[in-house]
Amino acid sequence: MSIFLGVLAGFMLLAMLCVALVRLDAKQIATTVRMVGPILLGAIGVVMLFMGRAGVGGGLISLALGWFTWARRISSQQKSPGKTSTVRTAAIEMELDHDSGTLDGFVLAGRHEGKTLDSMSLDELNELHRELVSDPESDQLLQTYLDGRFPAWRENADADGRDRQGAAPSSGAMTKEEAYKVLGLEAGAAAADVRKAHRRLMQRLHPDLGGTSFLAARINEAKDVLLSNHN
Repeated sequence: MSIFLGVLAGFMLLAMLCVALVRLDAKQIATTVRMVGPILLGAIGVVMLFMGRAGVGGGLISLALGWFTWARRISSQQKSPGKTSTVRTAAIEMELDHDSGTLDGFVLAGRHEGKTLDSMSLDELNELHRELVSDPESDQLLQTYLDGRFPAWRENADADGRDRQGAAPSSGAMTKEEAYKVLGLEAGAAAADVRKAHRRLMQRLHPDLGGTSFLAARINEAKDVLLSNHN
């Protein structure tokens, strides 16, 4: 009789889980199963212990603990959707998507004001490049975008005698607000989160790994600004 009651309790818990899963989408179901599954299995193990089935109950609890540890490790390794880093100059605002690594920008001033870089043709981008002759910082940011979208653009660009590979001069000291945006963090983030964001972005954007010196310099500057009070 006790075995029957234990099995019945297990089926009731399983039925409750199934009812809850019906209301979720595929991603939510996978997450729920990973986290609730071990709890359900552990609960059945506890029931078996109370029923005097110590061997079975202990085995189920051990299995549940292993499952729960694995689920937490998987969750910690998953990407956080929607994370972006923002770098802004006088004429361009650029965003880096942390998950995909793609860059997109928005023109803030000039003939193409209001346009997104993704919506502009190569000819329009080259025109913008020439317009930014007096704004080396914005031009460097545009070149970073062009290098990613049109790798061979420099071969066809008009020669104008400018050093297009040089580092752009800074427009001034970076504020903490700007630094948080560059690292894609919320204001007040802990020092550990700053270091983690810096490390993640440098792994993607370091010049030695195919990134750009301009963005890498901004990321390093953002980390220094936010950690200046923690040293």
